[in-house]
Amino acid sequence: MKVRLDAIDWRILRELQDDGRITNVELSKRVGISAPPCLRRVRALEEAGIILAYRALLDEKQVGFDVAAFAFVGLHSQAEPDLTAFEARVRGWPVVREAWMLSGEIDFVLQCVAPNLRAFQDFVIGELTSAPNVASVRTALTIRQSKNAPVVPIGEDV
Repeated sequence: MKVRLDAIDWRILRELQDDGRITNVELSKRVGISAPPCLRRVRALEEAGIILAYRALLDEKQVGFDVAAFAFVGLHSQAEPDLTAFEARVRGWPVVREAWMLSGEIDFVLQCVAPNLRAFQDFVIGELTSAPNVASVRTALTIRQSKNAPVVPIGEDV
């Protein structure tokens, strides 16, 4: 069931997406309410599962991950137990940062980072292509990132 959000809730979410480290006092000022009800609203948004987590976004290259790539995976079987087994395996691979199940010819797209090309190749050959139920793997190395907007477009034309 979706939670009903009012204008203040939406402002809180927008501010927290822009700066997850903002203090409750500053957040309350920006959204136009006092600090105690602001904190209650934030906690309610967390408890409702709308706010999932707070984290720092890192520059992969600055911390030693020079390769970013995508892997497009086709499976032999799309039966639900086989899909969930593959998803469980994906969650255990640290090189995979995001995984999406797709409709169409490709079953999954995996966003990957690795310290170097050899490490990515070792992952693809040693882990991904040899995983149970994997029928095909195509990869694409990134050239550059043109957009990085890991937030929901609140208050924008979608």
